[in-house]
Amino acid sequence: MEGLFFAALIAYFAAVILQIVGVAIGRKPLTRAARFIFAAALILHTAFSVWRGIAAGRLPLANQFEFASGFAWAAAVLGFVLYKRLGQEWLMTVSMPVAFLVLSYAAFQPMEIRELMPALRSTWFALHIGAAIFSYASFAIAGGLGAHYLVMLSRGSGEDDTRMRQTDYLTYRLICLGFLLLTVVILSGAIWAEQAWSLWWSWDPKETWALITWILYAIYLHQRMRMKWQGSLFAPTGRKFSPRVLLSLPSSAIMIVAYRGYGGMADTGDLKSPAERRAGSTPAIRTSTGGLS
Repeated sequence: MEGLFFAALIAYFAAVILQIVGVAIGRKPLTRAARFIFAAALILHTAFSVWRGIAAGRLPLANQFEFASGFAWAAAVLGFVLYKRLGQEWLMTVSMPVAFLVLSYAAFQPMEIRELMPALRSTWFALHIGAAIFSYASFAIAGGLGAHYLVMLSRGSGEDDTRMRQTDYLTYRLICLGFLLLTVVILSGAIWAEQAWSLWWSWDPKETWALITWILYAIYLHQRMRMKWQGSLFAPTGRKFSPRVLLSLPSSAIMIVAYRGYGGMADTGDLKSPAERRAGSTPAIRTSTGGLS
């Protein structure tokens, strides 16, 4: 069934090319075809995710490949929902490349299905990782919208133009959504860690990046609300800070391995707590305690 994955990847690529060309030359038939192919790609992607979840006997979000695939799927879904609700073509121009690029990253990751280790089997799994993929998708699309805003500004559009104000406001709302979901990710990850290892926080890399990302977005949302920081001042928020999200993607799986790759982690058994590992009981493997950043 890996054919479904690669078929979805090719269809995403075709949709991106048609969308960019259609927008560049102003041909609506091309953008309509791009939306149709993008919808077909999303259906294929959804079918692949459902099959993988059935085959694995759990949510297909438990390793680097699955998380990146889920991230791309969430970006595609969010882009389609926004387009259907607002009817703005530029939303598809932003969301299509995000979905394709993230799924392309997933294609380079190991695709083996492995069993989730006992220490990480929790009722918090779905909430924690489900919130993470939609949080990342919101931030990534907001970053694209911020870049789109600055491109339009450089081409002479005024900040008071209706389209510019819509883009600015939607960027703000997406960052609000991503920020809310990231808060859920951090809190649920801490609860999950306490249940698994009796430790709320361990300052591992992805926990630290999650907190840094949360603080950065909190500062700029505060500036937006209190200092009326918007328009050309606010647009760089999504554009410049979304790389923090993408930068943390390589560490955004259920665990981080210090000395070995992801392979072999799924069948290592119930892992000990970070405190026990620091004491030297299991020096070869280090796992995170918070979850997705």
